[in-house]
Amino acid sequence: MSGHSKWHNIKHTKGKKDKQRSKLFGKLSSQISNAVKKGGADPDKNNDLQFAIEKAKENNMPKDTIQRAIKRGTGELGGKKSMQVIYEGFGPGDVGVVIETVTDNKNRTR
Repeated sequence: MSGHSKWHNIKHTKGKKDKQRSKLFGKLSSQISNAVKKGGADPDKNNDLQFAIEKAKENNMPKDTIQRAIKRGTGELGGKKSMQVIYEGFGPGDVGVVIETVTDNKNRTR
């Protein structure tokens, strides 16, 4: 039994799942923050926020993380300030393209 360890196998699968969850939670929290900026922090009055919270709960996102994203959207917490940016351009065949996106840096847009 040289080099075989149950923890060694668990460690790699857990790390892979944690990385995927972290990436998903980051996207969901940014959706929540953007919904708050767009329509307010009350989910009863803001349909986008209500939908984003439901989507986060479906993916087992913790309540404190959801609350932190709402506070970040209202400006109670510090952090990166995101802004909405609109880009216009031309695609193949001279087709006009308008892209609306949210970013924290105009030079580097997600």
